[in-house]
Parts: sequence; C-alpha cells; structure tokens
Amino acid sequence: MNERLQKLLASAGLGSRREIEKWISDKRVTVNGSVAKLGDRAKLDDKILVDGRFIALQQGQLNRVLIYNKSEGEVSTTYDPKDRPIIFDRLPRLTKGRWITVGRLDINTTGLLLVTNYGDLAHRLMHPSFSIEREYLVRVYGRMDAAAVRRLTNGVELEDGIAKFSSIVPHNFGLEKSSLSVSNSWFRVILLEGRNREVRRLFESQGVKVSRLKRIRYGPVRLPSAVRRSNFLELKADQVKELVLSVGLTASKLSSKKSQRPDRQYNAMKEGRSKFDGRRSPRKRRQL
Repeated sequence: MNERLQKLLASAGLGSRREIEKWISDKRVTVNGSVAKLGDRAKLDDKILVDGRFIALQQGQLNRVLIYNKSEGEVSTTYDPKDRPIIFDRLPRLTKGRWITVGRLDINTTGLLLVTNYGDLAHRLMHPSFSIEREYLVRVYGRMDAAAVRRLTNGVELEDGIAKFSSIVPHNFGLEKSSLSVSNSWFRVILLEGRNREVRRLFESQGVKVSRLKRIRYGPVRLPSAVRRSNFLELKADQVKELVLSVGLTASKLSSKKSQRPDRQYNAMKEGRSKFDGRRSPRKRRQL
C-alpha cells in the first residue's frame, strides 16, 4: 500500500515527519533512483535511500517507548565531543530504526526522559500545539515571594518570547510546612512547552537561581520510583497504546516486550491511578 514518504519513514523510527520533510526538501532522499519531493508516496518494497544509505523497511515494526531516569552529568545527544556519558549507550539496540528522545534534558537536569522509536509519537509529544504537561521538582537559591510566583504564572518576557508556568506550588516532601521566605526553597512546577533551559530562565528572571532540577512527569507518564538512575524501563503494550491514543495517533503495532529494567515489573494499574503513574506512597525521607 502506498503511503506518504515522510509517514513511511517516520513509522520506521527514522525521525519525526517534520524532520523527514526537511530531509526531502534538502534532496537527501531518493526513491527507486529518483530524488524525492514533498508529497511523494512510497511502498515498503521500494528502494529508499537517505544520504545514499539504503533504508530497509519492514511490515509491522513494533512501536516502543522507554522511561529513562537520567543522571546528572549524562547527555541526551547521540554524540558528545567532550566524551561525557551518553544515555543512548545504555539503551537496548534496535535492529531497525533508531531511538528518539522526546525533548532533551540539559546535562545538569535529572529525571524522566521518554525515548521511542516512533517518530510521529515523539513529534506530537514535543509539539507546543498539543500542550503536553511537563512536571518538575525544582530547588531554588534565593527568596521567592508571592508576587514572584504570580509573575511566573502570568507570564514574563524572556529573550525568546513570553513564558510562564501553568502551575507553581511550594513542595516540602511531606516533612514540614513550606515557606516562601526561606532562601532555599523547593517547588513543583508544570510547563506546557519545552524551550531550551526554560525552567531555569524563568526562575532567573525573578532573581533566583535553580540549584536542583528534576523532571518527574511528561504528559500521563510519571517517573516510577523503581527505576534507578541511569536505568530504563520499557512500557508495556497497553501503556504504549494509551500514550499513542492520547495524542490522536492510531495504535498499530505496539511493543509486546516485557520491561527489561528494573527487574521489578512496572505495574501502576491500581485503582484510581493512571496506567503510567508509578508512584508509591509518599515517604517521609527526602529523596531526589
């Protein structure tokens, strides 16, 4: 069956449709010996080359999603000239396609990083038009008053435009009552987009500095406490299906693999909780 070329390649995990459309515009893709154009269609058995490399497509490639718990000091790019640890070196090898990170975390930010071989899913989860929530725990150095909190939810001007948190609340880990007057404060914040260093820049606009930053949720997917740092956990087929449907895509071939790490299975199917919510009961001990 003929499909649009960008859709066919995105389904094979080569990138998002937007990325592949740019490859086509840049004349990097050929189909059966002819340079591809936007709008071209192709079949699985066509001879498709990207930058001169043959792309072997196969029917029924499984769509997979991993939860990765990024450590401080790791980078989420495929190559680092400074030879720092790369998260992709810790992921399972794919026989077809490639792993795509859903957004990135800077080297000093820890926590939840979604990784998938489904380009369209990655694109929709990242695109601002879908307003996917990103939730973080933040420790700031400096005093934050109620007026500063209001400004951060109303919107402040950054160098790349207006930005704001959709939610910002003090967080105390269940230890004691939070106060905005202390010089080292924890907050739980939610963003609906993923601009570069946006959380840090928002707080810096109020004269305070972020000293710790950890992402704990992306859309419906929450970082389970069972996933140790620099380890991953693969979502089960029903979890991948729910995530795919949540951004308006059609659930097709979904991963049937069991979670590979940690040994304890990721099971959040408890009453009153999302399939993706891996939280345990709150602990009294601070742990980040």
